Amino acid sequence: MEKPSSSRRKSSTKVKASTDANTNLSMLNEDLLQNILARLPALHFASAACVSKSWNSLCNRILTRPKLSSAISLNPSLPDAVNEVVHKVLSEPIRPHFAIANIGTGFSTAKTLCLIRQSLGSNIPVIVTVASGIMGRDAVTDEFKEVKWGALFSGFGEESYTRFINEGLVLTVGYLPGLKVEAVPLRRPTKTQAIWVDNFIKDIKEYSASVSSSPFPVGIILFGEASSDMKLVLEKLDHAMPMDTVIVGDERGSFDFVHKSGNDSRIICSKKGNIEAVALVFARDRNRSLGTIRFHVALSNGVSTVGPRYKAASVKSNNADCSTWLTARREGQQENLDGQSILLDINNLLDNHVESPDLHIGVIKHRKLSTGAEKPMPRTCISYHGVVGGDEEYLYVDGIGIKTGDFFQFYYSDPNIALASLTKVHDALKSIKLEKKSKSSKGDGDNATNVFGGIIFACYSRGESFFGRQNVDSSPFLENFPGVPVSGIFCGGEMVRPCTTVIGQCEGASPISCCLHVYSTVYLAMSYTPPSVED
Repeated sequence: MEKPSSSRRKSSTKVKASTDANTNLSMLNEDLLQNILARLPALHFASAACVSKSWNSLCNRILTRPKLSSAISLNPSLPDAVNEVVHKVLSEPIRPHFAIANIGTGFSTAKTLCLIRQSLGSNIPVIVTVASGIMGRDAVTDEFKEVKWGALFSGFGEESYTRFINEGLVLTVGYLPGLKVEAVPLRRPTKTQAIWVDNFIKDIKEYSASVSSSPFPVGIILFGEASSDMKLVLEKLDHAMPMDTVIVGDERGSFDFVHKSGNDSRIICSKKGNIEAVALVFARDRNRSLGTIRFHVALSNGVSTVGPRYKAASVKSNNADCSTWLTARREGQQENLDGQSILLDINNLLDNHVESPDLHIGVIKHRKLSTGAEKPMPRTCISYHGVVGGDEEYLYVDGIGIKTGDFFQFYYSDPNIALASLTKVHDALKSIKLEKKSKSSKGDGDNATNVFGGIIFACYSRGESFFGRQNVDSSPFLENFPGVPVSGIFCGGEMVRPCTTVIGQCEGASPISCCLHVYSTVYLAMSYTPPSVED
């Protein structure tokens, strides 16, 4: 009898080894296999889901709940920094539905976007913005850090020099089964501002209606362009959206992003001058219901009122530099005051402060607003404007939109008020934990509400320089949800909705809307409640 050749013996050995491997894998306890798959990095997890139908089913079971993953890197090399944060956020099973990268001015938004898309793919919305600082867990050390870009002084005497630290990024990736996510641009107007804001709102509603049973999204994360004035945008969004639509974001920051149109993805850059803002829109998925994802918001206020109320007597808008010149009268008086007189009174009231605080005026605006062809409806809101200065003619403030007859009051930055409000934020976030414990105490722990991630938007003027110690702004979230992924940025205009204020109101009056804040920190907490057994 002819002996089998060596090649045939090797082939037979390989087949037997493969058969033995498959047999061994099939003999694995299903729970043990699921435990192994749940520990795989995202890329290996994706490959494992393609092995067989049973493995795919187990992988889907592992990712039934939503997930947020984030990391920061202060590596001065952009490719290395991106590699560090991508490696960290993909170190566990996740199927990215969206990504947000916030970078320092030392990095390029376009190059960052390109590198992230190479790692995460081109089929999800990705937004890259320039921030004034970042916060999150270090991709290498796992230490939580709040980092504000600024100057680092080195050396002594004549050898001293200043280097601006502005390199680093924070990457946030989300997997939200049950929601659809898309980046919707707000294009810079060729006509009046009101028309393009109406078109922006229309685009958001149309996207939501196309994937959901409602034209109104669950939430919006909004990023404005550095030179834009988002006051009218927020006022109109606040008017057009129901109160359960949450809006948070950063008013000012250059960005690049990926926007999908049908099956095509397009990269859009704000620096080209035709984009005013971008909204990351989260809408319910009509074809997939795996429990309920909710967005919760809280606000830490950092300003106090000082002085009487004033009534704008004369107003001049300077559209060239987006500023307003005005004179005013104290409430109930007829004397017309110039900017120098007004600021002298306010500074006298603040004379006991060691450092001169930043000043803003909060203008109460009674306006009629509409979107599209609907009938204008009355609306009252408060709008903050930074005080630039004053002379023997006018008080100068930034921004436009103030009218003769508007009432306003001065506000100053106050770390004591900020610390007190952080306690309230801590309690507000704690209430989500109490809801979870309440459900768990009924013997339904698997069905309890669970906070799975968060994003923080803090005023650049806060942080360690404001409070005198580190990680104060992030503390309410970290203390309530240890181990839960959270990222954040320091920004130049903190946006949040729903949020109201009672400043300047008569008792019993309706709340005054305020969506754009100063010296504040905004907290977005994302929670998930699985479907009940009855469902």
